[in-house]
Amino acid sequence: MAKVKDIAVQIRGVSYHPEDLHDNLDEDSVVLLRANNIKDGKLILDDVVYVSKSKVAEQQYLQTGDILICASSGSKELVGKAAFVDSVKNPMTFGAFCKVVRPQPEYSEYLGHYFNSPVYRRKISALSAGANINNIKNEHIDNLDIQLVDEKERREIITILNELNMLISLRKQQLFKLDELVKARFVEMFGDPVANIANWPIERLEKHLTIIGGYAFKSDGFRAKGIPVLRIGNINSGYFQPTNMVYWHDDSTLERYKMHPGDLVISLTGTVGKNDYGNVCILGNDYSEYYLNQRNAKLELNETLNGIYLSELLKFPQIKGRLTGISRGIRQANISNKDILSLPILIPPISLQKQFAAFVERVERQKQTVQQSLEKLELMKKALMQEYFG
Repeated sequence: MAKVKDIAVQIRGVSYHPEDLHDNLDEDSVVLLRANNIKDGKLILDDVVYVSKSKVAEQQYLQTGDILICASSGSKELVGKAAFVDSVKNPMTFGAFCKVVRPQPEYSEYLGHYFNSPVYRRKISALSAGANINNIKNEHIDNLDIQLVDEKERREIITILNELNMLISLRKQQLFKLDELVKARFVEMFGDPVANIANWPIERLEKHLTIIGGYAFKSDGFRAKGIPVLRIGNINSGYFQPTNMVYWHDDSTLERYKMHPGDLVISLTGTVGKNDYGNVCILGNDYSEYYLNQRNAKLELNETLNGIYLSELLKFPQIKGRLTGISRGIRQANISNKDILSLPILIPPISLQKQFAAFVERVERQKQTVQQSLEKLELMKKALMQEYFG
């Protein structure tokens, strides 16, 4: 057993002022990475800023084998997230809310896996548990224990984890492509829902559905077993997420708020600036029945509108934007019944909607198979990381 400080050094991020930033990358600037550029153990370069080279010390340029860490954040969940730098094609640096762990070359990839292991996450979580600690100090990283093994075993561990990461990435790509297939099929059958070249009738949702709001369940009445209560976090992604579930006893006075597989529900409240509300979720058969909590609503459709068609239509950013207020220049954190009922949408023939729905259901069955494979791979990786680094 060794300490991280025995095999790596830490580099602090670049401090800068707004006037040090450039609008574009030029000969006097360099890409500056921030915490938002760290995702799922990798660097994401979709949203970067540029800082004057004069602010960057030589050691603050990223190197292949570095581990970029979010060292400070307003969210404890984000503190400590890390990305392994497997290659550097162009000069890049990192901001003051981040830091780099720079291992000795022979340990870089091994340590990169460690910093994306559940073992590491538990240790970081323990540091901030019950305390207002939203930043990682050098001593926190330096004093982390890590199992060191000989070079042969280290290479075997790296090879196994790399292969698992490759398979996990492949499964995620398959899921993405299946989602894209559904979008392509939608446009093929109905055209662009904004341009409406096919001249489908455009009508407000109030002609095609009614809304049932959720019930204000008291949190002190939640229990460990019973009928699951759908809260915002369970449906706000547009898919049912059975995480942090709470339950309520079967109550005959609350029949109005009971939901069942196949029902459409929508989250009405979210965070300003995020895409975590206004998403329609079709309930699966994870449970035979559910209760609907407040700030969610059930959409009861009439015979002219198919639920799968509607849920896919609302995934188009321009249509979703009309609902959440983005396209009106407003970024509200709540959606009212009026917002939903007044939303104009395309109404193709119901026979065509059902034809599209049948296609989506076939794709969903393929997605379920891929998802199950992905979950098995992720469990295997988690178990192996516990064995290697625990």
